[in-house]
Amino acid sequence: MRLGFHAPETEEELAHLVAEAVDTRTPLEVMGRGTKREIGHPVGSGAVVSTEAMVGVPVYEPTELVMVAKTGTPLAQIEAQLAENDQELPFEPVDLGQLLGYAPGEATIGGVVATNISGSRRILKGAARDHVLGMRAVNGRGEVIKSGGRVMKNVTGYDLGRTLAGSWGTLAIMTEVALKVLPAHREVRTVICFGLTDQTAIEALCIAMGTPYEVSGGLHLHAAIAERFSNEDIAGAGAAVTAIRVENAPASARYRANSLKQALLAYGPALELDTERSRAFWGEVRSLKMFQSTPNPLWRVSTTPSAAAKLVGNLSRKMRVNAAYDWSGGMIWMETPALTDGGAVDIRRTLAEFGGHATLIRAENATRSGIDVFQPLDPPIASLTAKLKHAFDPLGILNPGRMYRDM
Repeated sequence: MRLGFHAPETEEELAHLVAEAVDTRTPLEVMGRGTKREIGHPVGSGAVVSTEAMVGVPVYEPTELVMVAKTGTPLAQIEAQLAENDQELPFEPVDLGQLLGYAPGEATIGGVVATNISGSRRILKGAARDHVLGMRAVNGRGEVIKSGGRVMKNVTGYDLGRTLAGSWGTLAIMTEVALKVLPAHREVRTVICFGLTDQTAIEALCIAMGTPYEVSGGLHLHAAIAERFSNEDIAGAGAAVTAIRVENAPASARYRANSLKQALLAYGPALELDTERSRAFWGEVRSLKMFQSTPNPLWRVSTTPSAAAKLVGNLSRKMRVNAAYDWSGGMIWMETPALTDGGAVDIRRTLAEFGGHATLIRAENATRSGIDVFQPLDPPIASLTAKLKHAFDPLGILNPGRMYRDM
């Protein structure tokens, strides 16, 4: 096939391009608008295929809470259309584009699903993959596949949405996704505690999660991270910040925030953000604004809340670590010094002790090329992953090496 950049406008054109690549054994770099192109190993490809020209929302039924969108549609367009009907994507996707130098909302909905990187509301509403009702895609043979109903290629045995969500374009190229959407809440309240240690903060967050008040955000920030926020009360506190969010109808949200303050009296809740300030604060969390001012390596670490503080404490004895604990400690955004390996060796060793997995989100190309960007797979999982890759992409032409060097 012709090398260079390709942006097909239709599913048929895309299938033809992939089939051509199969015939000529041409590896393809798969992307939307490229906002996450610098995550993962650099892809050595003969051609680039982008879904950016596949734009539009063929089906949106607000009363049925369903939206079907072409995968090149910008996230900003999706969210603006939903907002017109007071609805939203319930998993609150993190916008990684701004962290890597792109404009807000420039990421595509296909990229959001392909990476399955969900925001703070995941603890209440679930991940992106949990809201995928169906999808269409082109596999590594150049065949059109879809989930549910009659299929152009039999994918029996696979939950296509859950399989492709989080595959980073290594199994198939999505062309259309059907998503469940939900009504947006009119009132947002955030209860803030200052100066808690990591361990104490996670204890408070877990207590909040155990209440009946439907907490939709549980976050703890190191002081060095908190001072990068726009809110003066938070940035000027000179202390660690622990934030707990509730969303609901106005009267209910206020009641829940007050009840949380009572439940957390021992932890000294000192501030409550109203709807406007809450949305501004969590908007900065969602865009990772607190990590945009430095070029240092940034890791996304998943672990159990009970292990999170000890994990970061252990690493802090080996290197300087600035951390933001989300999901009540279950997910940590971790900024490390500009070491040759971005701190990978120490991070992997520490995870082997405490459990979890880490993905390098931001680093120089030389660092990304020299280490495992995604968590190395245990042999049984690696074997299953290789079989899955072969089932969808037998010649290995889609994003080769993006996640794992031998796939």
